[in-house]
Amino acid sequence: MPVLRSSAAPAAADVVVVGAGINGLAITREIARRGLRVVMIDQDDIAARTSAISTRLIHGGLKYLERLEIPLVFESIRERNILLRTAPHLVHPYPMLIPFSRGASRPGWLLSCGLILHDVLSVGKRLPPNRIVLSKRMRRDWPTVAAGGVRWGGLFQDAHVPVTERFAVELAIDAYRHGAVILTHTPVLSLLHGKDEIAGVVYRDRETSQERQLSAPLVINCAGPWVDDVLALEGNHQRRIGPTKGSHLVVDRFPAAPQTCIFFESPDDQRPMFVLPWRDGKFMIGTTDLPFSGDLDDIVVDDDEIDYLLRAVNTLIPDAELSPADVLWSYSGVRPLPFSGGTADPASVTRDSDVTVHDGSARGLMSVIGGKYTTHRALGEQVLRRVESAFGMRHRPSGTKTAMLPGVPPNGAERLRAGLTARTALPATAIARLTDVYGAMAWEVAAIAEADPVLARCIDPLSGAIAAEVVYAVQEEGAFTLEDVLLRRTTIALNADVGMGAAGAAAEVLVEHAGWAPERAARELDDYLRSMQRFSPRGRRLGAPSREHVE
Repeated sequence: MPVLRSSAAPAAADVVVVGAGINGLAITREIARRGLRVVMIDQDDIAARTSAISTRLIHGGLKYLERLEIPLVFESIRERNILLRTAPHLVHPYPMLIPFSRGASRPGWLLSCGLILHDVLSVGKRLPPNRIVLSKRMRRDWPTVAAGGVRWGGLFQDAHVPVTERFAVELAIDAYRHGAVILTHTPVLSLLHGKDEIAGVVYRDRETSQERQLSAPLVINCAGPWVDDVLALEGNHQRRIGPTKGSHLVVDRFPAAPQTCIFFESPDDQRPMFVLPWRDGKFMIGTTDLPFSGDLDDIVVDDDEIDYLLRAVNTLIPDAELSPADVLWSYSGVRPLPFSGGTADPASVTRDSDVTVHDGSARGLMSVIGGKYTTHRALGEQVLRRVESAFGMRHRPSGTKTAMLPGVPPNGAERLRAGLTARTALPATAIARLTDVYGAMAWEVAAIAEADPVLARCIDPLSGAIAAEVVYAVQEEGAFTLEDVLLRRTTIALNADVGMGAAGAAAEVLVEHAGWAPERAARELDDYLRSMQRFSPRGRRLGAPSREHVE
């Protein structure tokens, strides 16, 4: 039995969750663990849209102090602690420097007070205390920032999840293990209506393309930026979503690159920005925060955003001298924030979430607005309380506060790595990668490679991925398209060329070892290369990979 299936043909459930982003995953996981029959359905893959464009921080809520959103700060701190404890293989401590600069919108003394207050609110946190960084340490540890004129700052202890793709997959696996049905690449076509309420959904089966009915007394609209589209299936409604566009750039390590994340203000408009050390020596630069009213399926970074982001980093670190030619690729998306009318500053819109229980002819429908990666679990628990109430069930404490994610190595990553070294013939580079990407599930990928040594070969020198990973993605983790495989299961696409150089080899592996027909592989390869253009990869100017070996 696979660890995750992503297709089925259910006819009935207790709850249908529309949307497989981070919030939909959290809600589905909670409901499944409560013992209810739940189906999560999405027009795309797991965490393929909004949840794929985050800054990858598990943020303790420092920036919410300024707006006195104290409950959100407490919630962020608590949830960060939970994730550091229950997903240590994916969520890591991540200190960030906050430069105190003349001309900044917030004086250094105020930021210092904020760091101290945050520590007071974080009693019992799993991270070291925040620190004030004086000029001597600034020159020693951040010399290139000091060279730009920054004399002192603060060191905020935070956390991040560098591979959100695997984090989302593990949430889905946990929900599936507890009985959830997960349907990907399955669009919802309409809502079913009972006498005076919503009674389920109509969806298109991805295997047969037939329309199917899925009855359920409760439907949860968790479609992120598409919440209004789902509500439109019911009829006229008040607008709920006011999306803002956020873009990030990915660059190689550059001259004068910092050793830690830097959280600073844009010199143009004082918006908060980040320079983030990432994986395999790459850095992320982000993010923008712009009102957006365009096509949600066609979002790419524009030249003005690139100039804005690079200018901010070059001002902070003059020796960086970054130019558009240094950008490996970029990613853009929208935040599903509450609609707030004519707000001039999108950054002022709350990042808290809201759950609406509809009434009238929409009774039986809930809509979830907003939410963040950091607090996804708490949102899932909050929605579960509403679900329990709807079914007349007594509330039970959530097990997700302590439940480890499926990939947590029982004895730690070093023991896992040592075990794989002792018991497999895989090279050290492959073992290190499998440990980092899959955690405890590395054993399952390694077993595929051990059973057929051909699958132990490297198919992508940039990431070090082996062929067995591609087979595992399709046979065991519910990947349906080549993009699912490369971007959200193996994470090969997070390399320097968004997986375009490895796509042909991966398609070939799926023909030879996973039952894909050559025609399907060729079609998937074309779709993948076309889809990756949304990342504006630098390599596209050099031409696309060949398709000849899968035709």
